[in-house]
Amino acid sequence: MSAEGNGGAMATNKQVILRDYVSGFPKESDFEITTTNFELRLPEGSNSVLVKNLYLSCDPYMRSRMGKPSAFALAQAFTPGKPILGFGVSRVIESGHPDYKQGDLLWGIVGWEEYSVVTPEMHFKIHDTDVPLSYYTGLLGMPGMTAYAGFHEVCSPKKGETVYVSAASGAVGQLVGQFAKMMGCYVVGSAGSTEKVDLLKNKFGFDDAFNYKDEGDLSAALKRCFPKGIDIYFENVGGKMLDAVLLNMNMHGRIAVCGMISQYNLEDQEGVHNLTSIIYKRIRIQGFVVFDFFDKYSKFLEFVIPCIKEEKIAYVEDVAEGLEKGPEALVGLFYGKNVGKQVVVVARE
Repeated sequence: MSAEGNGGAMATNKQVILRDYVSGFPKESDFEITTTNFELRLPEGSNSVLVKNLYLSCDPYMRSRMGKPSAFALAQAFTPGKPILGFGVSRVIESGHPDYKQGDLLWGIVGWEEYSVVTPEMHFKIHDTDVPLSYYTGLLGMPGMTAYAGFHEVCSPKKGETVYVSAASGAVGQLVGQFAKMMGCYVVGSAGSTEKVDLLKNKFGFDDAFNYKDEGDLSAALKRCFPKGIDIYFENVGGKMLDAVLLNMNMHGRIAVCGMISQYNLEDQEGVHNLTSIIYKRIRIQGFVVFDFFDKYSKFLEFVIPCIKEEKIAYVEDVAEGLEKGPEALVGLFYGKNVGKQVVVVARE
C-alpha cells in the first residue's frame, strides 16, 4: 500500500560516513559529512518505507559497530564509506508497507542521514505525541526499554533492597535509579563529574552518589555508600568497577550486565580478579540485550507514559543541533562529555 508520495522530487541528503574501521578511542576524524542527491520516491512494488529523520540517538553500543567485523560483536559492523546506523525518530514520506502510511511517526534503526529507506522490522510506530518526540530516542525508546527490562526482568528487585548503578547519569542509568526508587529501594549511583553527581542526587532522586574519579579506592567508596552491602548492581562500566562491586555484593545478589563502556576502546580488555565472590556469595550475573525484551514494549509504555505525564520521572537530554554535530556528539560519549541522554537533532519537523 503506497502512500501519496512526492512525485520523485529530488533532495540533497546529508550523511555521516564512517571513513574506516576504528581502533582505540574513536575520533571525530573517523567520520566525514557528505551530501548526495536523493530521489524522494520508492521503487515501484517496494515494501519499504521512505522516511525523513528527525532525531538520532547516540548510544555506547555503537562503538562495537565501528570496529572490524567480529563474531563476538553485538551487531553487524558498520561499512566504511557508508552512513553509520543507529536508533532514530522519523516521519514517513512514502510507504510501500501495509503497516505504515505517509505522515506516520516511527522509531527504530535508520541511517545517520537526512532521509532513509527502511524495511520495518525492529521499528515501532509512535502513537503518543503528547510527549517530546526526542524522548523516543531515549526514555520511550531503546534506552528506556533497556532500563526497564534490565531492572525489572533481569534483576527481580524487591522493596527495601540496595541498588548500585554505574554510569548513572546516562540515558539508561538515570532511569534505572528512578525505577528502583519507585520500588522502594535504596539507590546509589556513580558518575564522572561533580555536575553529574549533583544531578543524581538533586534531579533524579538517588539516595547518594559519588564521583568515581575522586575515589582512590573504589571498594572503600562502595563500602561507605553501602555499609550493609549491595543487593543489585546495574552494570554499565566493567573493569575495576566490577571488581570492586564483587567485593561488596550481598549473598544472592544480582548483577545485570548492560554495558562495559570502560572496555570498549581498549585493545586488551582488563581482567576481573574477584570472581570467587560469585561462588561464595551465590551471585547471579546475567548479561542481556534489549532486543530480547522488545515483546514487552507495550507493557513498558503502559507503565512509563503515565509516570511522565504525572511528572514522576525526571529526564535530562544533552542535545546537539544539526547532523554535522553528530560525530562530535557520538565521540563525546566515550569521554563522558554528555550530561544525560545524548541526542542529535536532524530536523525538528
